[in-house]
Amino acid sequence: MARDSRYWLFKTEPGSYSIDDLSAEKNQTTFWEGVRNYQARNLLRDDMKQGDQILFYHSTANPAGIAGVAEIVRDGYADHTALDPASPYYDEKSSAENTRWYMVDIRLIRKFKRLIPLDELKPIKALDGMVLLQIGSRLSVQPVTKKQFETILKMAK
Repeated sequence: MARDSRYWLFKTEPGSYSIDDLSAEKNQTTFWEGVRNYQARNLLRDDMKQGDQILFYHSTANPAGIAGVAEIVRDGYADHTALDPASPYYDEKSSAENTRWYMVDIRLIRKFKRLIPLDELKPIKALDGMVLLQIGSRLSVQPVTKKQFETILKMAK
């Protein structure tokens, strides 16, 4: 039996990698590397599947907010950057035999006409309980409910 699509929010610092960078990629597709948090790693490895939808969030920006939508086009697999000493994501404890870190491939669906700022999200009742809006939430990849996802899509129109 096919599994229902799930929804996620991916945080990125636009100075390092923005939705415009994804838009410029060949086929508007890239791998999402460098996640170095075990809880986020587990989501990438175990829960994210091809076809799942992603809210693309610009953090540490002024203003921070949701910039668009992407989708997962490849299930979680070993993050090869952990094995590359030249990579900023190198992990000396990782090995080909002991994969500690995972990534997924994503593809841009669309960039919103305007960024939806974090401050605009906070008072929306339909977004109550959203991980992004919880105090102390710092996870770089996080689950989003279908209702939350659809609410944000409506806000983007």
